[in-house]
Amino acid sequence: MVRNYFFYIALLLTITITVGSLISLKDGLGIGVQVSDKILHAFSYCLLTISWLLAYGSTSISLKPTIFVALAVFIYGIIIEFLQGALTDYRQADLLDIFANFSGIAVAIIFFMLVLKKN
Repeated sequence: MVRNYFFYIALLLTITITVGSLISLKDGLGIGVQVSDKILHAFSYCLLTISWLLAYGSTSISLKPTIFVALAVFIYGIIIEFLQGALTDYRQADLLDIFANFSGIAVAIIFFMLVLKKN
């Protein structure tokens, strides 16, 4: 039952990142604080990866589910970057965003392996 909640959280985060990545943010985030775009990418993809790892139920010793989720989130990030360049004229695809996404995914995997999988 708890795993279903993780699925809905992961799905909501995925939708939020998709919409947030494809809408115009010319006025910023509206929170009055300047946040680096790359930090935002890393943080978002870290949360996204952890949420999908929990939703997928990746609690076994096997690395296969963890690698699958990480690869899926990474490919999703590349697709979003491509869509930004192809579908919008106010956003652009950026290779550094992909590297920031990857760093967030890597931090999530390390955190998951060291902290969450032990519990």
